[in-house]
Amino acid sequence: MSDIVCKWLNQEVKLSRTVSPKALEKDFSNGFLLGELLHKHELQDDFPQFSEGRVSNAKLNNFSRLEPTFQLLGVQFDQNVAQNIMTEKHGSVTKLLYQLYIALQKKKKSGLTGVAMETMRPLAPAKLQNMKSEIYRERLKNLVPRQTDLNLERVSEKFQTKFKEMEEKTNRVHFENIQKIQKLKEEQRLQDLEKQRLGRRRQHEMMARIQAAILQIPKVLPNRTLKAIERQKMLMKKKEAEDVVNEIKSFELLIKKEMEAKSSESKAPAAAQTTALLLSTYSDEEYMKKIQKRLEEDTLAREQREKRRRKLLMHQLIAHEAQEEAYREEQLINRLMRQSQQERRIAVQLMHVRHEKEVLWQNRVFREKQYEERRLKDFQDALDREAALARQAKLEYEEQAQKEIEIHERITAERAQARYKKHYSMCAEILDHIIDFSTKVAEYRELTQNLIPVKIMRDWKELFFSGKPIYEQASIDPLPTHFTSDQLVELSKRTLLDDNDYEEYKTFTGEWTLPEEMSESALPPNNNILGHVLRVVHEKVQPPRAPILTPQIPSFSIKGCMLGKTCSGKTSCLKILEEAFHIEILSIDKLVQEAIQAFLMNETVAEVPVDMQEQEETEKEIPASIILTFFVHI
Repeated sequence: MSDIVCKWLNQEVKLSRTVSPKALEKDFSNGFLLGELLHKHELQDDFPQFSEGRVSNAKLNNFSRLEPTFQLLGVQFDQNVAQNIMTEKHGSVTKLLYQLYIALQKKKKSGLTGVAMETMRPLAPAKLQNMKSEIYRERLKNLVPRQTDLNLERVSEKFQTKFKEMEEKTNRVHFENIQKIQKLKEEQRLQDLEKQRLGRRRQHEMMARIQAAILQIPKVLPNRTLKAIERQKMLMKKKEAEDVVNEIKSFELLIKKEMEAKSSESKAPAAAQTTALLLSTYSDEEYMKKIQKRLEEDTLAREQREKRRRKLLMHQLIAHEAQEEAYREEQLINRLMRQSQQERRIAVQLMHVRHEKEVLWQNRVFREKQYEERRLKDFQDALDREAALARQAKLEYEEQAQKEIEIHERITAERAQARYKKHYSMCAEILDHIIDFSTKVAEYRELTQNLIPVKIMRDWKELFFSGKPIYEQASIDPLPTHFTSDQLVELSKRTLLDDNDYEEYKTFTGEWTLPEEMSESALPPNNNILGHVLRVVHEKVQPPRAPILTPQIPSFSIKGCMLGKTCSGKTSCLKILEEAFHIEILSIDKLVQEAIQAFLMNETVAEVPVDMQEQEETEKEIPASIILTFFVHI
């Protein structure tokens, strides 16, 4: 139904904007096209006050002005319908346009204008309708939201969408970070597992190496090696003992120096004390006892510190000797076992490589078997798929053929039905004309006692042969301003009969047949006075129309200049324009060459005067298109 409505709006009504079924609700949402549609049918006199905007105030103005017109046509229209149209609800505009099409067709058949329809409406319903219109406007104002609210809602939706996008982005980034962390943890776990595996492997290798070393070390070392090792140990011990003795001696010297320095410092205060004792009238024995006690404690603490230091040095020496002993034993074991370990490592590596080769060969054989099975399975699947596609294509072809047969049969039946309807309608029309003609003749003979004038019978025959109804369909006296279809048929009947009468008058047939005594005589000459009278009467009945004036071309020609670089296509473009618009092209190079050639050939120019009347005739002969003169500038 949307296609039919759009075809009616675009082809018959011819709105200012072409509408399509897909955008029908959007185009009519502001009510402007509805007002234009009613204005084209002379029902909306306030159409210049309509607005093409899509804001709330424009929609409210348009739909407030549309409601009285819809109620005048009898179309169901209230605030709910207006709200559905403004909110672009699917199907609301199509339903309203269909009702409006039916109402406009009824109005067209009745031949009434909008003013006539308003005057014919009773006074009480008109007042009631005005009250309903006021209520409708108030309710529509409450239903239509303000433009500021819509703008605020649009802005809030915009920021809401931005917030959602940012939230999605943050969630995506958070999810990616979580995935990265999980991936790093997984990689760390794999690395830890790999390290554990490598540690276990190294531990096993170390255990194997230790076992091999234990097996390879001889129980009794040679005498030469043991003596050399013991001699070296003795030398190392003597050297270390000498170093320790030297360090102790140096440490004791330092302590003695400190003691001497302290004793020298203590003598000076002693002298001062003696002087103080001499000066003082009493003795300070307690103070001296305290000093002696403190000196004894210092010496005792110093001895304890020396003992602890020596003990620590002895422990360090013992640990250092044990470490050196272990290091020497490890170096000896490594030197003794280096050759055997290399051989064992090479053997282990060879066994490992052989085992890997065996595993690779078995994996390759197993993979080849899988590939073979996969190829056979794929080949079988392809065969099954081709067979299924062939069956499906066959079924589709049969269904398509059946559908085409059904369509052909339906089209054949429709064509036969249309042909039957056409022939039936033609025969029914002819039969109706025959019945009308026979009834008309019967009625007239009943009234005139079987006497029908020849003129009336000839007119009836002419109407019958031309396929026009014999009975009067509508009255055309006096001539109306707007003709209906029945009045147009009556007007065409009158025109046909008038033309036949005029032809009979010109050919002297029918009623205008000359008597027998005048048939042999020549026709009377042309009467100029009667022709003048007839011409005056014809001009008064049908005044001549004003001739259509063709637009005059201005006295000057419109000139233009085309500029461009060399070899940019100016001449080609001007040739196309010359063929399309019949313009005159003036090229500077061509004009200069023609002038030089005319000078060489001694050509002269003769001035020919042109009259004003000839100039006007030439201007009338020029077509209405604008004459352009282009100069080509290189």
